[in-house]
Amino acid sequence: MNTSRDTLQRAMPDVASERRPELAGALDWVGMDGIEMTVLVGAPGEPVQRIGARVAAHVNLHRADVRGIHMSRLYLHLDRHLSGELLTPASLRRLLRDFLDSHEGLSDRARVEVRYDHLVRRAALASGHGGWRSYPARLSARMDRSGCEVELALDVQYSSTCPASAALSRQLIQEQFARDFASGTPLDRDAVLAWLGSPAGIVATPHAQRSTASVRVTLAPDADLPLTDLVDLVEGTLKTPVQTAVKREDEQAFALANGQNLMFCEDAARRVARALDADERIADFQVRAAHHESLHPHDAVAYASKGVPRGDASVE
Repeated sequence: MNTSRDTLQRAMPDVASERRPELAGALDWVGMDGIEMTVLVGAPGEPVQRIGARVAAHVNLHRADVRGIHMSRLYLHLDRHLSGELLTPASLRRLLRDFLDSHEGLSDRARVEVRYDHLVRRAALASGHGGWRSYPARLSARMDRSGCEVELALDVQYSSTCPASAALSRQLIQEQFARDFASGTPLDRDAVLAWLGSPAGIVATPHAQRSTASVRVTLAPDADLPLTDLVDLVEGTLKTPVQTAVKREDEQAFALANGQNLMFCEDAARRVARALDADERIADFQVRAAHHESLHPHDAVAYASKGVPRGDASVE
């Protein structure tokens, strides 16, 4: 028997539309997590990049008598918007509006979350070389009857040198100097200069460690997507971001920056919070500064926020 494709499609069962009174009930969110997508990202003056991402998409289901939502519609909207439009707050608002329009009568809330690694080209400190840095990013948006809110979360790695350890190291260097140069003995400039360049002149060093500033910001209603600007703000505030290409002159410049920029995790969190608070594009924020200590097997952490703390700011 010959059956047309259209006839087969019309005859396909749709069990999701079946009523199951014994399972009735409204649901907060229904959708998909870990969707493989590509996104188009860029900023003024930067080339547009197509980057692999993981996406989560959900709508609520306020109809207690309806068994399920139309997940394929969510996926197709994601594919159309994220593959063809630059990732911006405006494009996310259009995407969420399509989520709700395609679920009219079933849903009145929608949300989407995009996770990817934001790539930025970074210059070396002194040598003229450079390389790529990758910043884990999470962009999320939520729409309901009250409007749409867009959040951006980002992790930035930096180096932190402990002020207490630096002070203790200086004390030991002073004591070594007192032993090597007796009191009352005339000091010879060349001898002191040679001593400063010897192992005795740096008998102790402060502990330093790779650290992570995790920031989560709620964007103002008309703000753009300041991903690279946010990276620049955090790195410029902390002054010791981790590097890409490193020649000896770069390493020396990095050592100088660390020595002139001692900080506890509390200092780092306060400095980043102050910088975020001064940015008019940011309506709210949370900061987590984590120093992955070389002295301890645990991290030293500090949190700061503008509004009410709402959980961990880190992307991972």
